[in-house]
Amino acid sequence: MAFKKLFASVGVGGASVDTVLYEEQVEPGGVARGEVRIEGGSVTQEVQGLSVGLQAKVEVETDDGEHKRNIEFARRQLGGELTLQEGATFAVPFELEIPWETPVTAVDGQPLRGMQLGVSTELAIARAVDSTDLDPLHIHPLPAQQAILDAFIGLGFRFKSADMEKGRIRGTRQQLPFYQEIEFHAAPQYRGLSQVELSFVADAGGMDVVLEMDKKPGLFSEGSDTFRAFPVDFGTFADTDWEGYLHEWLSEVGGKRGWF
Repeated sequence: MAFKKLFASVGVGGASVDTVLYEEQVEPGGVARGEVRIEGGSVTQEVQGLSVGLQAKVEVETDDGEHKRNIEFARRQLGGELTLQEGATFAVPFELEIPWETPVTAVDGQPLRGMQLGVSTELAIARAVDSTDLDPLHIHPLPAQQAILDAFIGLGFRFKSADMEKGRIRGTRQQLPFYQEIEFHAAPQYRGLSQVELSFVADAGGMDVVLEMDKKPGLFSEGSDTFRAFPVDFGTFADTDWEGYLHEWLSEVGGKRGWF
């Protein structure tokens, strides 16, 4: 990514900062590695701090409707105060742990439409604006998550979109202030069903999988048979026929409602 210019308080001529990720692809629970490259400008500046973090653009509901908001959910300080001499150049390596709950942003090498998540870099300089740089990070599914995604595809479902919403899913192990929803167009064999929404809430040992059929505001709730949440153990997930499991649930609910 091109260097981002930071204007000095006396005008142009300030420092530049660029973040380079050694690998742009990582899984939840993994580590993003890279370095921040800083180049002094034509004037000496006082740096107050350097940090990197994870940032996501999340849907937030307010009285005025839904809005997108940047939410930071991880931050690591890389350096404190120093004097940045004019023309000086240096690089600061970093490792940034990826929380287990971090949403998936790419599946089978293809980005999920609607996801905006990356590594943010902040170089704070006295009496000047902060320079914040965001580098996209591709979060690939864990093997257990991939198995369930593959099951939906195997049943004929198609990806529609994905988003991140501020809030909590009750009854799960959720720690972050937001969660991801992956939406699928329903397979033709399930006539009467328009879509299914899928959420993963993971930690080091396993995850909660949350499914909801044909979600409509005010119609379904956690007590409804169209909502299902269940835990998956990372050590035993491969023992389950996920296509069969999902088909059984969809057929049971759809049969009761006369959808198919």
